[in-house]
Amino acid sequence: MRTFDLAPLYRSAIGFDRLAQLLNDAQRNDAPSYPPYNIELVSDDQYRIVMALAGFTRSEIDITFERDSLTVVGRKQKDATERTYLHRGIAARDFEQRFQLANHVKVTGASFDNGMLTIELVREIPEALKPRKIVIDGSDNVTALEQRQAA
Repeated sequence: MRTFDLAPLYRSAIGFDRLAQLLNDAQRNDAPSYPPYNIELVSDDQYRIVMALAGFTRSEIDITFERDSLTVVGRKQKDATERTYLHRGIAARDFEQRFQLANHVKVTGASFDNGMLTIELVREIPEALKPRKIVIDGSDNVTALEQRQAA
């Protein structure tokens, strides 16, 4: 059983179409396998993507972060010298890798060292969305909330 019927989800849930699209995309096996990469959980709200980009230079790599999507593109400069390979194990070909990011996940930095591209991400939940303690019969609940929103 490799397919899911998402029709019941569409009938009863509103606003989950992005989740359904992610499930449909994950089912397909046409995900690119080049370049190889790792996704690490650094801490509860910190992530790291490490990509092996042998043969690329910094100027040949472009990283774009847009709302809920991170795109890493590599465009290899054409080599002026013609080479004859007996075995070619280092691909060094153009690529485009996309990562779908959850709400409130942001890119905080990127580095490129020894052919390894490292992208740091963090989930920053806005203060208004964080859970808060409500004091029973406390009169300062509303004023504290209003002061926080004003700040």
